[in-house]
Amino acid sequence: MKKRILAAALAATLSVTMLSGCGKTESASNTNPSETAEEAVEEEAVEEDALREVNVVLDWYPNAIHAFLYTAIERGYFKEEGLDVQIRFPSNASDALSLVAAGKAEIGMYYQHDVIQAIANQKTPVKAIGAIVQSPLCVILSLKDKNITGPEDLAGKTIGYGGTALSEAFIKCMIENVGADSSDVNMVDVGFDLMSSMTTGNVDATIGCLVNHEVPQMEEEGFDVNYFMVNGYGIPNYYEEVFLTNNDILENEPEVAEGFIRACKKGFADFQADPDGCLAILMENQNEENFPLTQSVEEQSCATLLPLMATDDAAFLSMTDDCWQQNIDWMLANGLIDQSVEVSDVMVNLGE
Repeated sequence: MKKRILAAALAATLSVTMLSGCGKTESASNTNPSETAEEAVEEEAVEEDALREVNVVLDWYPNAIHAFLYTAIERGYFKEEGLDVQIRFPSNASDALSLVAAGKAEIGMYYQHDVIQAIANQKTPVKAIGAIVQSPLCVILSLKDKNITGPEDLAGKTIGYGGTALSEAFIKCMIENVGADSSDVNMVDVGFDLMSSMTTGNVDATIGCLVNHEVPQMEEEGFDVNYFMVNGYGIPNYYEEVFLTNNDILENEPEVAEGFIRACKKGFADFQADPDGCLAILMENQNEENFPLTQSVEEQSCATLLPLMATDDAAFLSMTDDCWQQNIDWMLANGLIDQSVEVSDVMVNLGE
């Protein structure tokens, strides 16, 4: 959620860019001793031309949640599926959705609630094809001396948020679930200044920071914090991020989406087996100009993410009809969508 807020702040200055060299080029195998270097290069070029280019729009600049993706690129898992994956960074909050819907990119990383809203309210021609994180990362975050450890402690407090209707609905639902009056909470739109508004005392807590990034970042900077997750308290579990593609790909080139998912699963298996090695690949691909990474923060982020991206009950990228239905129902009840939609309208489990 916080990534969406920050991405919006760059809309006026940052153009959509292609990350060149996001994976290392595989060397052509020269098994013919009489083959010249020129012939070997030409052969490799033909092999590269045979790959289906797949543009993937991230939710934000590279960070720990993308380690599996860069691993799959680096180790050739996408090429094994006949895919040439190119990474794009968003120039505004909705690029991952809008570019995919318009057919200008094949895959996007986006948010479950936003996918539901776009399809229910605008009939956007996309579907989710895999859950990247099986549960929320969004937290209510505060400095420890505020003594805010649950929704019941928010009464009479000032909460900073990014101005989204979803954050407003989360707070209202949590407050009312514990029997308090949501009108007793003062919501202040702080835009993308979620952390600074809290550390300077302008707000008592924020909603929209992520447990895998802002929490370790603030701890790294020496702040003692409290936080609690936003699900529960009347809010169903939800997938923090999902992969989506457009309906045309699913209808006419399903093998592209299926191959992409298979390669991502291989990248994640490596991430599970060797977090440090995969993090090293990510660090080599960070965007230092716009979003420099701190090794210790990303290490903590990996440790937080891995058990949330796959669990004993849910494999990586798996999704359930029940999770989607519960969130459709919750969004309808809270006025976030104009009408209900079928689960089959918003997601598909590929290969099933």
